[in-house]
Amino acid sequence: MNHFQYKNDVLFCEEVPVAEVAAAVGTPFYLYSAATLTRHFQAFDSAFSLPHITCFAVKSCSNIALLNLFGKLGGGADIVSGGELFRALKAGVDPKKIVYSGVGKSEAELRFALQSNILMLNVESHQELETLQEVASSLGVTAPVSFRVNPDVDPKTHAYISTGMAKNKFGIPIQDALNSYVTARQMSNIKIVGVSCHIGSQLTDVSPFVESLQKVKSFVERLRQEGITISYLDLGGGVGIRYSDEEPPLPAAYAAALEREMQGLDCSLVFEPGRVIVGNAGILVTKVLYTKEGGKKFVIVDAGMNDLARPSLYDAYHAIKPVVRTNSEEETVDVVGPICESGDFLCRGRKMPAYTRGDLLAVMSAGAYGFSMSSNYNSRPRVPEVLVDGSNFHIIRKREDYESLIAGELIP
Repeated sequence: MNHFQYKNDVLFCEEVPVAEVAAAVGTPFYLYSAATLTRHFQAFDSAFSLPHITCFAVKSCSNIALLNLFGKLGGGADIVSGGELFRALKAGVDPKKIVYSGVGKSEAELRFALQSNILMLNVESHQELETLQEVASSLGVTAPVSFRVNPDVDPKTHAYISTGMAKNKFGIPIQDALNSYVTARQMSNIKIVGVSCHIGSQLTDVSPFVESLQKVKSFVERLRQEGITISYLDLGGGVGIRYSDEEPPLPAAYAAALEREMQGLDCSLVFEPGRVIVGNAGILVTKVLYTKEGGKKFVIVDAGMNDLARPSLYDAYHAIKPVVRTNSEEETVDVVGPICESGDFLCRGRKMPAYTRGDLLAVMSAGAYGFSMSSNYNSRPRVPEVLVDGSNFHIIRKREDYESLIAGELIP
């Protein structure tokens, strides 16, 4: 359920006409619904009866206004960089609800995390462990550590967002991880607190989650036989959403399947949902600049692959709807942007109403990995982000201008 609905053929976000926001801020822009964000977070978080922390995946949508909203709802943050840690702290997220993953944490980032007193760092290699020991020793602190184990489970998702198979770069092979824990136990500035596992993104079937949990559960039991106590089990994120005709599991079904497997483990759970919270809570609004024919029909809009990379990067599907519905006949078109790349498209060969110059289009399900993956390619200023709350809307990120494009650049 989301709060983007038509009223008398006009698309609204909650109680605000989308066209009203477009008139105020210009196009393109990202638009989020606070009611949808709240509903999705609470539906996920309340699905679990066991002790747990819901740590929103900052990489999916990192605006501090959204992070602040989730923090007020009791959530934490799953981060993968020092910049994301900075954002989470600025947003008021409790450091003791922040977990830090990622294969390439620098010494400076490790130091920042330890000084911030976060819940735990998910270590992904032996060399990272050694570096963390050195940094923690230099600070005179103890680093709370879990290891991200790779269970070699096929998540049945796009290859680029699969993270839990043996061929992926993430984590430590589960058959080698026991040695990592034994080594860590002997380090003076390392405290073992958990086990972490994340197998991929946009999963639409519960079974890979259950399979990975079964493997991790057996591993935790082996650790206990070695006298290593685990307080937190981080099961990552990855629950998918409906972009088109997918049928992802509801949070209640996902929670029930995992909690059945959790009996007897006596760990607090950590979850890292991102897409399932924000994906359908945000849209990208764009305007038709031109239409033309050249062997096929093109609808040229002012949003490009620099604004929304997913169609070009993954050939991902996003529904595209008119902001104002009409009775125009349908035609088969490519909706393309202004970027000088043939891969710059929002959809190809899709039937949709005939659009004309000035029409507003809503690219749906764009809340996750939309703005957070945007760029200044072709020297295009990044677009504003707007949050609707009931009958009001707030600009939560201003549109960049040309001066912002060269900020920090110097001519020697």
